[in-house]
Amino acid sequence: MIEVERLTKCFLLLGGRTLTAVNELSFTVRAGEVYGLLGPNGAGKTTTLRMLLGLLKPTSGQASIAGFGSSNHPDEVKRRVGLVSAGSGLYQGLTAREMLLFFADLYAVPPSAAFQELNRLSRLLGLDDFLEQRCATLSTGQRQRVNLARALIHRPPVMLLDEPTLGLDVLARQVVTEYIDHLRQEGKAVILTTHHLEEAERHCTRFGLLHKGQLVSEGTLADLQARTGCTTLMEMFLKLSKVGPALHEVNT
Repeated sequence: MIEVERLTKCFLLLGGRTLTAVNELSFTVRAGEVYGLLGPNGAGKTTTLRMLLGLLKPTSGQASIAGFGSSNHPDEVKRRVGLVSAGSGLYQGLTAREMLLFFADLYAVPPSAAFQELNRLSRLLGLDDFLEQRCATLSTGQRQRVNLARALIHRPPVMLLDEPTLGLDVLARQVVTEYIDHLRQEGKAVILTTHHLEEAERHCTRFGLLHKGQLVSEGTLADLQARTGCTTLMEMFLKLSKVGPALHEVNT
């Protein structure tokens, strides 16, 4: 469903220097799988997601969603992807209902199907009490629920979750937890980036650990524990920050 092959992105800096944000990155995510793309700040996670969406052109390599190349067919890719990001905003003057129907229209969802899907998502995410409120009046947790619904309104087979619980309280984070469980049950192919490593351990079926743009280890939690000698993702991250690519030597 998601294929990434030797994906590389370099940025030209002042003075002619080059920054390699993502370096020869390869991984796959199958339907029904939650893949944790994890790493410290600056590891290349968001740059990777932007290339997957076709928002950034890779320097080399390729990525595809459901058979469509992100560079060659970005519009087809966007039709098949739902994005939830901590930085996603809402149109303040629209009600939650208007917001969701507006995005359904952008994705060319027929009106009858859009209303049906809105009702389904409203029940799933508990939107009924504030569907008619303007987005400017919503709480942080309510805003995130609308963002979660917005990402699913066109029923995409692939979901990209970029720090979906950043800045949320315990109750709002639980909504996201239930949402991810629902995505898995529906057979979505999901990439999750998060700094809440306990959430990653709970949700993800496989992990890819990034360090300075490189995939230094990949596998299930049991795989990574065996390769690194660490018990938790936190311990792996601490080891990663100290030794970096040495983890790759363990992996190979």
